[in-house]
Amino acid sequence: MELAKYTFGVGDRFAHQGKAQLRAIMRANESGLDISPVWNKSNREHIYVHTYPADVRREADAAVAALGFTGKYFVDADHINLSTVEPFIDTADFFTLDVAAFIGKPSSDADVAAFVASCREYLGELAIPGIEKPIQVTPALLAQVAGKFLAAIRQAAEIHAHLVARKGEGNFVTEVSMDEVETPQTPVDMLFILKMIADAGIPAQTIAPKFTGRFNKGVDYRGDLRQFAREFEDDVLVIDFAVREFGLPESLKLSVHSGSDKFSLYPIMGDIVKKHGKGLHVKTAGTTWLEEVIGLAQAGGEGLALAREIYASSYGRKDELCAPYLDVIDIDGAKLPAVEEVEGWSGESFVNALRHVPGHPEYNPDFRQLVHVAYKIAAEMGERYLSMLERYDEIIGRCVEENIYERHLKRLFGW
Repeated sequence: MELAKYTFGVGDRFAHQGKAQLRAIMRANESGLDISPVWNKSNREHIYVHTYPADVRREADAAVAALGFTGKYFVDADHINLSTVEPFIDTADFFTLDVAAFIGKPSSDADVAAFVASCREYLGELAIPGIEKPIQVTPALLAQVAGKFLAAIRQAAEIHAHLVARKGEGNFVTEVSMDEVETPQTPVDMLFILKMIADAGIPAQTIAPKFTGRFNKGVDYRGDLRQFAREFEDDVLVIDFAVREFGLPESLKLSVHSGSDKFSLYPIMGDIVKKHGKGLHVKTAGTTWLEEVIGLAQAGGEGLALAREIYASSYGRKDELCAPYLDVIDIDGAKLPAVEEVEGWSGESFVNALRHVPGHPEYNPDFRQLVHVAYKIAAEMGERYLSMLERYDEIIGRCVEENIYERHLKRLFGW
């Protein structure tokens, strides 16, 4: 099973927007691109929303059938490990192996020494085509990288072996994810991580590193754009080298997690992958949930009232809702509007505060990030929330489609 060159992860907390998401991708493909949708949902999200992995498969299959989509599409078991993978096995065909928790865990001296010995031919000055300066590879460097990452890749190998035993070789796509950590992986780290992946026999088709800078959920990138561009391009070149040198799949590409709304990065990433003829995977996660709330507010009446209620509850439960996401949000409580203020907002004011339109005077990224993590509140509403999604399906669907097409795909691919 092989990925298309470009894949776009479309998370959907409540499994109602599959057709709207797919319409956006089909519109983009009319320009000559071949983007495959990847419906992704994590175990944590299933627990909060009281859904099951099979629900995501049904949503994806139904959207594809309804719109007559003939391209490749996938269902991603997002951020799984050995303790959470089992419910996803029958219905997913893309598995994001989350091994971040194993980074830095000790490996035996013998395992580290064996890895260092396996890299003997790369000692000294190692030139990667396209990268200006050669890498100075020393035994100490290799031991340091192995000491930090070898246990994580061993864990990925265990998960992959379990999946092969259950699904069969070649019947699923493998991503290795190590983005949910504090310290970024350098391109040098990436090179030897990829060697570990190849040595372990993992046919990874995407790898999700931690990049420099902040990739907060639902808002733009915060960091040095020039540094990111250098790092991203070096990673692309390292992957190209690793594919040839280590025998990894030709389809191997970078995966950018918490990739929604990284508007300042999209032209950079798009230009670099086009320059080198490489692929890209971007995960958008909760963007669709935010567009549901925007659609409700835009609808006015009971829809706006429900959107206000969601915010009021999230304001009162801020610490609880933010706790699982502290690595990927930055909310200044002093900049959150008071509940009483939001109760007086029109639908237009609510939409303007929540919708990510850079430069808009009413846009509030702190408000947006809090609502982003508040989907648990909508889940607790149960049928009351779902019935509102159905009642305002048309307006919400337009919001979802336009968000993915206009604000994401058009910026990323530059047309």
